[in-house]
Amino acid sequence: MTMKARVTVTLKNGVLDPQGKAIEGALKSLAIEGVNSVRQGKVFDVELDTIDKSRAESVLKDACEKLLANTVIENYRIEVA
Repeated sequence: MTMKARVTVTLKNGVLDPQGKAIEGALKSLAIEGVNSVRQGKVFDVELDTIDKSRAESVLKDACEKLLANTVIENYRIEVA
């Protein structure tokens, strides 16, 4: 049995986001109005070979701490289906 999960990684508040600023500028240049700011992030869809939710969360937390997120400047959120 497998379990699906999603990990969302975003920059912490106060960390400069040049890619988000570039997207924000591009939207304005395309005359897309009403967008005040953009923060860019990453999404990982992961399939795990477990059906134990707490085990899945533990494995994903370890993956985030070691590889998926730079915890000095990024936050992460784990959602197990």
